[in-house]
Amino acid sequence: MGVSGCGKSTIGLAVAKQLDLDFVDGDTLHPPHNIAKMARGEPLDDHDRAPWLEQVGGRLAEPGVLVACSSLKRAYRDLIRAKAGGPVTFLFLAGGRETLLARMSVRPGHFMPASLLDSQLATLEPPGAGEDVVTASIEDGPAQIVERFVEAVARRNARTRQHRR
Repeated sequence: MGVSGCGKSTIGLAVAKQLDLDFVDGDTLHPPHNIAKMARGEPLDDHDRAPWLEQVGGRLAEPGVLVACSSLKRAYRDLIRAKAGGPVTFLFLAGGRETLLARMSVRPGHFMPASLLDSQLATLEPPGAGEDVVTASIEDGPAQIVERFVEAVARRNARTRQHRR
């Protein structure tokens, strides 16, 4: 999870490979009107995002799936958890505006223009207390971020197995 340009797709795909999970880029779950709206430089609102977030949660309800999704607000993450029908660990890629803007400016062929970054940053509610989240800085290298996430998920899975005994 994180704002546009943070590396959700790149890191998500690498983490999914490491954990032998199916990877879904949440952008592919957006309805066409959401994509058209963003392509016009218009930010999505909560009404636009709701059906998309339900799709994300539905995919996470399937065993062995990792979904890259912005999940900008706690209410969005709560909706995803509800639709997933169980616990969801969020992997939060946190970064500064300048780094994000630089990444978005050189990203070829993506529907999300760099002009929407500020609206995403304004909407972002970083995960807080009571949320199952692992945070990494996008200033770290991809291999380091992936390793951190994979190790954190392995620790969570080990704790879960111990609690079930």
